[in-house]
Amino acid sequence: MLFSSMTFIFMFLPTVIALYFLARSKYRNYILLLASILFYAWGEPKYVFIMLGTIFINWGGAILIDKHNTYRKPILIGTILADLAILFYFKYFNFIIENINSVAHANLSALDIIMPIGISFYTFQAISYVVDVYRRDVPVQHNVCKLALYICLFPQLIAGPIVKYHDVADQIENRTINTEKIAYGAKRFIVGLAKKMLIANTMGAVADNIFLINPADMGVGVAWIGAIAYSLQLFYDFSGYSDMAIGLGYIFGFRFLENFNYPYISKSITEFWRRWHISLSTWFKEYLYIPLGGNRVSKRRNLMNLGLVFLATGIWHGAAWNFIIWGIWHGFFIIIEKLTGIHKRVGGVAMTAFQHAYTMLAFVVGWVMFRAPDMTYATKYIRVMFGMKHTDMLYKINYFIGSYEILIFVIGIVCAMPIFKNLVLPDDNRKPMYKLALNTYLIGLFIISTAAIAASTYNPFIYFRF
Repeated sequence: MLFSSMTFIFMFLPTVIALYFLARSKYRNYILLLASILFYAWGEPKYVFIMLGTIFINWGGAILIDKHNTYRKPILIGTILADLAILFYFKYFNFIIENINSVAHANLSALDIIMPIGISFYTFQAISYVVDVYRRDVPVQHNVCKLALYICLFPQLIAGPIVKYHDVADQIENRTINTEKIAYGAKRFIVGLAKKMLIANTMGAVADNIFLINPADMGVGVAWIGAIAYSLQLFYDFSGYSDMAIGLGYIFGFRFLENFNYPYISKSITEFWRRWHISLSTWFKEYLYIPLGGNRVSKRRNLMNLGLVFLATGIWHGAAWNFIIWGIWHGFFIIIEKLTGIHKRVGGVAMTAFQHAYTMLAFVVGWVMFRAPDMTYATKYIRVMFGMKHTDMLYKINYFIGSYEILIFVIGIVCAMPIFKNLVLPDDNRKPMYKLALNTYLIGLFIISTAAIAASTYNPFIYFRF
């Protein structure tokens, strides 16, 4: 079920909210759990059993870890391997078969596998739980329903943010709800919905149309428009979903950590990854980078650890070589920055401009690899961007964008900067007229966004496939 659908906004969500607030506190977790299972089963009823299997594996594994001190580590490793085996089968099995066939000239048959939506997200959350129990950062959860609520809570179930168990363990047991949190949650949801429907979908249409054509038929300008449009689409699509998830969390009394912090103002790739998909970056830091030794090892080993983390980041995003190379691409720049310290240099306007321009260039080129169907297409596309390939230029820029798309381009670029950062934050000191104007604006934004939903025929979130 999509957040940006009439069914969710006008049927599912109001029903869940009504049942939740009418019920006694001791029943509210069960209402959210049943609602979350229904939410997931709505689109893929048969794959709900895969998710439930993951829940029981980690519930049982954590209990065994807690009971048997002698075998804690083997049980942890076995539980994580079981999680990764399920993820590997659904997400990477056919990719491995394809590459074996390609390299060994074999003729192995691929399986008819459809990847369950959100499997990467809930698998990482399950791993977070058993590792936290193993480290004794949190007590083991004997109530399987409470653990299930953590793993499959519908606001963040299928596209994050990735919630670590130690961040919400107390909230599952006890949380407070008040009108200020509910109001803020509703406002945050509306902002996220507008990001998705008004900016991401518009930029997505431009990017999709450009990436459908052969790079040999486009000019430099068209190639850059496509790359920038996709960069904006990805940011507003994913940060819009995160805003909606965080907003829904507030409505039900949960406080999820922020997932985006204006990444497109970054002056280095290191800074970019502190601002982009923060929940994934911190997950890899806590559960992979630090266990590998982090920066407490030799410089050579530290650089290797960084490279492994970004290789894993690319693999996490998808079973295709373009995702793997995209991860290596970012890891390369992280290592260069670590070796040169360029990301830490403080200078005048010229240095700041250089740092920002280099970062923008690196991630826009990276997004081309991310968006392209394969690396062959990505390579041709990037060559066109930099004028390194002669093209027939069959398509002009005005074929893809008109006045409305240009307006959204401008709005998207402006809103990617922290100009309106505190627009919807709760503030009791704000004047009544400001609050009235803001609420009127948000209501208008909601009406326009829902009208866009009614007129839309296809608007999935990009990160559903991860």
